[in-house]
Amino acid sequence: MRIITTFIISLGLLLSSIAAANTVSSGVTLDLPPYSKIYDDQRDPFKDAAAALTLATETNRQVLIEIGGNWCSWCHKMDAFLAKNPDIYQALHSQYVLLKISVSDSNENNDFMKSLPPVLGYPHMYVSTAQGKMILSKDTAELLAGDNYSRSQWLSFLSNWSVSATKAQAQLSTTASVD
Repeated sequence: MRIITTFIISLGLLLSSIAAANTVSSGVTLDLPPYSKIYDDQRDPFKDAAAALTLATETNRQVLIEIGGNWCSWCHKMDAFLAKNPDIYQALHSQYVLLKISVSDSNENNDFMKSLPPVLGYPHMYVSTAQGKMILSKDTAELLAGDNYSRSQWLSFLSNWSVSATKAQAQLSTTASVD
């Protein structure tokens, strides 16, 4: 009986942390599109990318392309990290449209992957503007501190590549080239 009770409590804590991660600070649950939730090797990455770009344009966000798969242990660790850190999860989804692209033995999505810079390992991320301009290729190992993902590294990454940060960088570049 004690084992069942412990399991039920643990399951309840896990579900509440996932629910917390899906809730923004205003208390409204994020309604994420399917391509933002899971790796699905049956999805068309080109259609999903077009939908993500449209949503990013409508909501003034960047697109964060996450390459990985259900087989990837570090992809699962990253999802668990985001679930345990609702502030980072909220920052991610408020500043970016997440596009998860599956690569697996059954579907490597070669045609889509050819359009991207080389992947160094999994998961791998790219940041694109809403207009489809690739502005960053990111090895997620850079977001680690030891064997765990780093809160400060994640928050810095999300902040540095947001729409407002890249607009400010572009303005500085324009000003510097005029001088």
